[in-house]
This record gives sequence, C-alpha cells and structure tokens, in this order.
Amino acid sequence: MATRIRAHDWAGSTLGPMEHWPATLRTALDIMLRSHFPKCLFWGPELVALYNDAFVPLLGDKPDALGRPLRETWAEVWDELSPIVARAMAGEATFVEDLPLTVDRYGRPEEAWFTFCYSPVPDEHGQVVGMLDTVMETTGKVLAERELRHERARLDALTASLEAEVASRTADRNRMWQLSAEIMLVARLDGTILAVNPAWTVVLGLDERALLGTSVFSLVHPDDLDGARGAAAQLQAGESVSRFVTRYRHRDGSWRWISWTAVPGDGLINAVGRDITALREQQDALQRAEDSLRQAQKMEAVGQLTGGIAHDFNNLLTGIIGGLELLEQRLAAGRGAEAAAFLDVARNAADRAAALTHRLLAFSRRQALEPRPTDANGLVDGMAELVRRTVGPAIRLDIRLQPALWPTLCDPHQLENAILNLCINARDAMPGGGRLWIETSNTQLGAAAARERDMRPGDYVSVAVTDEGSGMPPEVVARAFDPFFTTKPIGQGTGLGLSMIYGFARQSGGQARIHSAPGQGTTVRLHLPRHHGAPVPPPAPVPAPTPAPPAAPGQAVLLVDDEPAVRALATAALSEAGYAVHTAAEAGAALAILRSAERIDLLVTDIGLPGGMSGLALADAARALRPALPVLFVTGYAGHNKDGAPLLPAGQPVLPKPFTMRAALARIQALLPPG
Repeated sequence: MATRIRAHDWAGSTLGPMEHWPATLRTALDIMLRSHFPKCLFWGPELVALYNDAFVPLLGDKPDALGRPLRETWAEVWDELSPIVARAMAGEATFVEDLPLTVDRYGRPEEAWFTFCYSPVPDEHGQVVGMLDTVMETTGKVLAERELRHERARLDALTASLEAEVASRTADRNRMWQLSAEIMLVARLDGTILAVNPAWTVVLGLDERALLGTSVFSLVHPDDLDGARGAAAQLQAGESVSRFVTRYRHRDGSWRWISWTAVPGDGLINAVGRDITALREQQDALQRAEDSLRQAQKMEAVGQLTGGIAHDFNNLLTGIIGGLELLEQRLAAGRGAEAAAFLDVARNAADRAAALTHRLLAFSRRQALEPRPTDANGLVDGMAELVRRTVGPAIRLDIRLQPALWPTLCDPHQLENAILNLCINARDAMPGGGRLWIETSNTQLGAAAARERDMRPGDYVSVAVTDEGSGMPPEVVARAFDPFFTTKPIGQGTGLGLSMIYGFARQSGGQARIHSAPGQGTTVRLHLPRHHGAPVPPPAPVPAPTPAPPAAPGQAVLLVDDEPAVRALATAALSEAGYAVHTAAEAGAALAILRSAERIDLLVTDIGLPGGMSGLALADAARALRPALPVLFVTGYAGHNKDGAPLLPAGQPVLPKPFTMRAALARIQALLPPG
C-alpha cells in the first residue's frame, strides 16, 4: 500500500500533491502503514481514505477506496457510521464492539459485524483534522456463536429415541474426522465455515478456532477465486464437485494445492480435500526441466550451425588475408604501388570479418581459450580505470569485491572482454547517466539450485554487472543470449555481444544469467568454476611478430588442408622463406607422403579434414611412423567431444584461423629443430 499511495495521483484530490502534505498527516500515515493490524486513516473535511495492507481484505470487491471519501466508499452504511464519525471529529475517541452492518462488498448485501475504534488526529494547533480507524471484522465469531446456540437448541430438541443412533453414527464420523490425513470441511452454501477436522492444522497450519465462522474464500489464492466461486455456484445448484483444484494459504504465508471433492446436502457443503502440493511441484519441476532441455537443444543446434559457418568462413579469410599480404610484399618492391590504399581497405574489411567470426565461435563455445587460475577481484580492480573512461563521467561506477574471493579457472582476457562489453551495454541502457555496479562473490550451488541453472553442483565465483537503466521485458530477456538478436537500431549492434559472453561462460564450465524488468535495470551474472589453488599472474603481452629467419637448408614441411587457397598461399610463403613444401588435401594423401622416403621436418595439418580421418588422427598416425616429428595444428574453431571437453589435448601448438603468413612462419620456425 505504501507503493500504491506513492503512485496515486493526489493532485486532483483535496489533499493535494504529496510533497505538500503536513507533517501530522505524514506521521499518522507512517504509523498506520507500519501496523499489521487493519487500519484506515480518514483525512480532511471529506474524510479521504488512506489505508494499510491489512485493511484491504475488508473492502472485498468494492471499487478502489484509496483517495475516496468515507461516505462514498461505505455509502450503504453511512447512516449508521455518521454519528460515530461526528463524535470522533469532535475530538472524542470511540470504541464500538460487534456492530452489525449490512454492507455491499461483493455485489450483494451481506450482514457483517465489526469491532472498531475511531481515534481523532489533531494537528499541531490541536484542531482535529482526521481520524484513525482501527478495525476488525468479527463476523466469523458472531456467526459461530449464533451457530453454536442454534446447534445447542437443536440438540436439546432431539428425541431420546434417536440418541443412541446419533451417538453411534457420531462416533464413526468422529473417528474418520479425527484420524483422516485429508482435510474435511462443513460449510454453509455461502462458504461460511462451520466445522473443520484436525488435519487442517497439519496441512495448512490452521486450527478450528481460527477458521470457524470465516469464509472459505478468504483462504483461496486471488488467481483461483473465480474458479472457487464457480464451484460454489454448482454446489448451490445442487451439483456435486469432484477433483476441483485450487490453492489455499498456509499459516506461514505459502500456498498449498488442494484437490476437493464436495457434495451439497441439508443446506450445507460437505467437502474433503487432498494436499497435492508435492505432486504439483514435481510436475512443475518436470516442466522446467523440459523447458531447460529444449532451450539447451536450441542453443546447441545454433552453436553447431555457427561453428560450421565460422570454419568455412575462416578458410576464406585466410586466403584473403594471406593473398593481400603477399600482394603487399610485391607492391612494396615497386610493382603497382598505386594500389596500396585499396589494400588497406581490403585488409580492414577482412579484419572485421575475422572479429565477427571470433564472436560466432565464442557463442558456439568453440573458441580457443587459455584458461588459468585467475583472481577475479584483482582483474576487476585492475580494469576499473578503463571502465570509468569507457562509460564516461555521467555514470557512477561502484565496485563491490567480496573479501577472500576464491580463484576461478577461466581465460582472464576473455573475462575482461566480457566485463567490458557488459559495462558498455549498461552505459547504452543509461543514456542520461546513472549508477553501474560490478560485484564479485563466492557462490555454492546445491543440486536443486544447480539443476535450475543448468550447471553442475559445486563452488563458483560470480561476477555481476548491474545497471539502473531501462531494463528489458521478459520476452527480450528470453532471447538476449540468442546470436544476432538485438534491440538496437540497425548499424548500432551485431547482436553477438551477449551471445559471446554466454558462450565464454558455458565453455569455461559455468553459466551466464540475466535478471531484468522494465524500469528496474538489468543484472548479468557470470558463474565461473572455482579453482582449488592459488591464482597465477596474468601472462605477459605477446610481442608483435617479427620477420621469421630463413629456413635451414633442406628443411621440409608437409602441409595438409582441404582448402586450396590456404594450401596455395602457405606454399608460396613457405617456399619464399626457403622451405621445401609437400601438400595434401586429406589425411590419406598425407600418410602416403609420410610413408615415403621424403624428408619431412614438420607436419602442419588442419584439424577438420575430409575423408573420415581428422587432423588429430593423422597426427597420431604420423608420430607412429616418425616418432620425433613435430606437429602444428591449424583450426578455424576449437572442436569438442560429446561431453563438451576439448578434443585437442592441452599444450599442443595451435595456429588459429585466420592467420597472417608472417605469424605462420614464426610458429613454424619456432617448432623446427635447428638446421
């Protein structure tokens, strides 16, 4: 109700805008809202109503009473209330117990009883400017007492000839009533509870004293009220109801699913309810698991597709970049120098295509990662100044690092990129400025929590980036990690930023989650696996490649790749560097060369080869034939087996595509023995 009162348009009421309310009104309102007892504050000459959450059930289905005069909301009982109100507004505190009133709360007149106190509220000058109504509905108690008197009179009127039969039947009924694990109910046709069995205490935490005389509808979940009233209408029409399921409020505030069977008779409802909460939770858990499986299958299918596209695309990029590099060398020698400007344009386009491929591979969890024990606190603290410069002065950065944070096992460079991209997204969500939080924490996930997040149980390090920007609706959150999905205008986003972060987290053995709602900002949380050991310092920056020294006399390289452009360009570059080059398009042809007497000093092979034999299998066969032969693997993506583990063993030399010929020659020279 505090939220509703703040959101209410008071400018058109006699109270005026909230910021102009007097201190007396604010104090009385604060006292009322903090109370767990039903209270309503009536203010000003028109007695405009403000009330707390506990007062809401007393209104029933009445139109919203907030900001309306007392005499309008309770017009049907104004004649009875007005004298009491007048006394209160004259400065006299009043107390009325069990006052009968015929109220209209559900579209029909109903008799109800109330015990209430009207307390005058004076301003700083002693002038009464309002009154505070503290109220409790006692209908249940009054009806219970009335029913009890009626029952006593009816029992007194029974003839002695029926006493034995009644006693026998009552004994049988009481045994079932007392021992049944299912809740039993006797109520009037309007839903007023007359009797409940002890199982109510076990199932719902409510005893008979708290229930007698109350309405059975007061316990029903608001979303199930229409259905419950429909079932009551059937019973009032003389029809039985079977397996009617609705939620009932437990004493602790939780909800229990109850399946009812009810029959009408003698103007009463006799009902039996079974608690099926555990069954419904199992069904809901199964549904969540099925939804999670479908999402995982969808994401895996997209990952496989993008991985395949990236593999072919990288072959083309290698040809483009290598061809441009060799052509650039010839231009530098004085042949067609006027084309140099166009070469720069082509190289920039190729570099952008390579970056796009890298993003596709990150999403599909096939990028080449270099995981190492990492101190996430040190990493975040070290990039704080970079983040501040990136998001600009209009955004306030708040970094919250958990002390004694566990080390995590991940690629620190990719973690930096993920955090920076999330901060850029947060900046874009707050064009007018705002606050940005980066937080770290230790997280332990049990079996249930891990299953909900599609993760393995265990210890994780969490890194969260939170903004107070515009937020996202549920349908956007559901698709935020999909590749190429973006809500930004054309030209302002590829739709691969969040998918890259998702792929990095999943490939690292963790998870990425988004929590957002319109107008409530966004939190993206990365869960990365804990490393049981000490973090290691970050690796030194890789120096810029230098021209490779020429080959030693007679050194020969076997190059295996199914892409003709790659073979042609690499052959040209290696030949110019002084190497003898043997080429093959698939593993069978390569093995034929390896079985021959040809000198081979190094095997360079693509991992993905046609013909049913991969580059990994070729390397094993080559080492069986030539045990000391070094191998350099070339790949457009880092493949994985069915369990998600990398196919390429750790420590194997890898040259990721796309690559420059200069970089390839440097790697080859480093692997070859001295000539």
